[in-house]
Amino acid sequence: MHLAIFDLDNTLIGGDSDYAWGEFLVEREHVDGDRYRSANDRFYRDYQRGELDIFAYLEFALEPLAQISRAQLGNLQRQFMEEVVSEIWLPQAEELIARHRREGHHIMIITATNRFVVEPIAARLGVDTLLATEPEEVEGRFTGKVMGEPCYRSGKVLRLEQWLAGNPDYRRGEKWFYSDSINDLPLLQRVEHPVAVDPDDRLRAEAEQRGWPIISLREPLR
Repeated sequence: MHLAIFDLDNTLIGGDSDYAWGEFLVEREHVDGDRYRSANDRFYRDYQRGELDIFAYLEFALEPLAQISRAQLGNLQRQFMEEVVSEIWLPQAEELIARHRREGHHIMIITATNRFVVEPIAARLGVDTLLATEPEEVEGRFTGKVMGEPCYRSGKVLRLEQWLAGNPDYRRGEKWFYSDSINDLPLLQRVEHPVAVDPDDRLRAEAEQRGWPIISLREPLR
């Protein structure tokens, strides 16, 4: 049984949903605009350089989930999908997923972005399994803390291994992993079929050196 694994941000969608969610909260005035935007920009630059302190970032990024009511969050989530995610949607990503599905592959997204932000995106893409960073909930409310291992860098490898332990048939099958980011190098090195998708400069150089395929989902698939 084979497994097609996809990073989400800047891979299956043409932007970063985590960063965009922060900008969306600023625009809706649900956070302190200047302070929040400055920190959001700084953390995103750290991520792009491969230097992100994931726990410091999650302390920042999950705080609004604890401060905004669940009803408001639900409304914001729907607006975010309609107004922001729809603008960075990539039909070619849906086509690639469909190709794997026709081959009978199990479709998985594995992303560092928290589940609240990405779950509606994964649902729209129709994936079978979503592994994401998990925001902690107590009695139906977010606490602003992370639960378990963040799904980031080597954490993606750990989270996939945990999933495979409960789904051992997929351990023996072939695995594809599609990503744009040098941060995903630990998992790209672990699969039989690593693919760089619209990669950042460092991942492009790594893929070229290793002979990995490089594709774009911003252009018609060949």
